[in-house]
Amino acid sequence: MLQKAFYIVIRIAVLFLLGLNVRRKELLPVKGPAIIVANHNSHLDTMVLMALMPLSRLKDIKPVAAADYFFSSPAKAWLSEHVLGIIPVERRRKDGHDRSKDPLQGCYDALGDGKVLILFPEGSRGEPEQMTDLKKGVSYLAERFPQAPVVPVFTHGLGKALPRGSFLLVPFFCDIFVGEPMTWEGNRIQFMSALQDRFAALSKEKTFAPWE
Repeated sequence: MLQKAFYIVIRIAVLFLLGLNVRRKELLPVKGPAIIVANHNSHLDTMVLMALMPLSRLKDIKPVAAADYFFSSPAKAWLSEHVLGIIPVERRRKDGHDRSKDPLQGCYDALGDGKVLILFPEGSRGEPEQMTDLKKGVSYLAERFPQAPVVPVFTHGLGKALPRGSFLLVPFFCDIFVGEPMTWEGNRIQFMSALQDRFAALSKEKTFAPWE
């Protein structure tokens, strides 16, 4: 109930404060196992993608995020788990030693339970619309669940509407481009290259004026 109420508020905020254009929204999976991968420029990324989902399916949509940030305090951990529904991933251990547990185990478990994951393969927020190299974690998920579609999503404008380090929402027109789903075909290098190409193609679907 709390999660639904939160995303109703987010929907209202998006509707009245942001101009949002979504292309091919029907390609967003609402039943799993499935994986949504998007570029990452703002904390709005997760919230807007979640707000696009049917409210009745929210419990089955699971964002994936860094444990060291979203679970760094009891308050953040409670919000991340009970409101945002985040699956934490340990990016690295502070002592530099190998992890004793596969950091993707929570993602495997969720996909095995038929959930839809939302993850950001760049690993951290970057400059608006300037993608960095993709991490290979998504390819391990696709390999483990080859039947799960991997749906690329390119967002434009969210990094301007809520810039990194800011807590003030700026009215700004935003675009979301949903790509055709991909599936695992047996080769990690080819999969990651194809995913990178999908993002490049989505980023060129519309010509935008330079950032001011």
